[in-house]
Amino acid sequence: MYRLLTYRDPMPRSRWIFGLIGLLSAAFGVAVGEFVAALRDAAYAPIQVVSSSAIDLPPAPVKEWATATFGTSSKSVVVGVVVAAVVIIAIAAGIFARRRLTVGVLMCLGVGALGALAGLRRPTDDWFAPVPSIIAGVVAALALTLLVRTLRPRDSEYAVKGSTRRTFLLQSGAMIALGAGALAGARALASSASATASRLATKLPLAIAPLPPLPASVTAPVTGMQPFITPNVNFYRIDTAVVVPQVEATTWSLKFSGMVRRPFTITYDDLLEMPMVERDITLMCVSNPVGGNYIGNARWLGTPLVPLLERAGIDPSADQLFSTSVDGWTCSTPLADLADRDPILAIGMNGEPLPIDHGFPVRMVIPGLYGFISATKWVTNIEASTYAQMPAYWSVRGWATSAPVLTGSRIDQPNSVARPGKQAIAGVAWAMDGDGISKVEINVDDGPWLAANLADVPGPTTWRQWWLPYDLTPGTHAITVRATNGRGELQTPDLMDVIPSGATGYDNRIVNCV
Repeated sequence: MYRLLTYRDPMPRSRWIFGLIGLLSAAFGVAVGEFVAALRDAAYAPIQVVSSSAIDLPPAPVKEWATATFGTSSKSVVVGVVVAAVVIIAIAAGIFARRRLTVGVLMCLGVGALGALAGLRRPTDDWFAPVPSIIAGVVAALALTLLVRTLRPRDSEYAVKGSTRRTFLLQSGAMIALGAGALAGARALASSASATASRLATKLPLAIAPLPPLPASVTAPVTGMQPFITPNVNFYRIDTAVVVPQVEATTWSLKFSGMVRRPFTITYDDLLEMPMVERDITLMCVSNPVGGNYIGNARWLGTPLVPLLERAGIDPSADQLFSTSVDGWTCSTPLADLADRDPILAIGMNGEPLPIDHGFPVRMVIPGLYGFISATKWVTNIEASTYAQMPAYWSVRGWATSAPVLTGSRIDQPNSVARPGKQAIAGVAWAMDGDGISKVEINVDDGPWLAANLADVPGPTTWRQWWLPYDLTPGTHAITVRATNGRGELQTPDLMDVIPSGATGYDNRIVNCV
């Protein structure tokens, strides 16, 4: 009964034609899958769900290597690798189908099944998650069957009668047109989700006690020094979302549940009616290496979280807040000393509604803790629980459950190549969990430690800029920086990797003065 799927080819056509057939069939299947996913959630598209699994599955050292190597582009690299793998498999499927159509069809269905399994792994508990990948695999298999049968040599024993080159070109053109239409439709559906429109329509309420404008003295008087407040477009973004969640403010809600006496849910309108506060807070990713750039400072607008937790009535035996993003990512925040940190549910960032990339409509912001245990974007559920009962995304991957931001410092100027002469050695230091920065010291060529000048700060929850005028002579110089926090504790010189609770060590820079 498989005679139509296996045929003799006395005058074989070029295998690369069949490779292109496989590629066209797969592209058509993926386009249809993208459109089907967009009907519900673009994150369920075949390429996206496989890429998400590819991000989730590797052990922590592999993840850190990817972050250190590719930085904020690591997700794009993963997507590129997945796309390349699909292209290779599709070409191989077409080539195999040249003589054994069954093999090519099974390869298409297998890739669709792989995408379906990836969809089932998503922590969103949505039955729809595997559907687009299944449809993509089936459509690709049908397209491959149609094109291969059409292109069979007419003198083959089981050739489809009347098939012509023109028929093949018409079928291929139709698939290209339909695939392009499906992709365009998927993009239109995604854009019509109107998260952008919802954000643009959001009018932020005033804080009950607005913070005064920052004085110029918070920025070191050094040419080219970065601004004290990081512009939203330059603020680092490290998360696991391959597709940025698109959430409308009108559909957003936040549930307080778990080990609480009075569970409840609030909407965005409810949140806007609550007292708002402004806070200048520096956030840092735990993946930030010594001297790294995964750190940013912003003025946040939000409502205090503690009154909402008090309203819920947390069981004293709970030891963590288990927060969940709309894309299923989970975060465990220690309850110990949480109230002293003044956590907020942020709705504004630097005077505008949260950017979609940074959690619109609502995210958590907690001073003094690394983002992986505190800064849940697109937050939709906060559950009081215990670490033993509910380990979060990074906890099960070997990261710490308690991770306060460690005192650190970074050299920003001069560059590795500089002109000799009087100039500023400058940078930033932070101790958001250590009462701010009280001292920064610079060492040049193993000489004495020299106290740097410190810029002003609005409070202990932000970074602090520093600078030191210095006369660099021609030649090569080694510059090192260290900081002391407000409790008099010196930054540790011990080198430690970012896993499991943040990198440590002194930042140093080799400067060649020519």
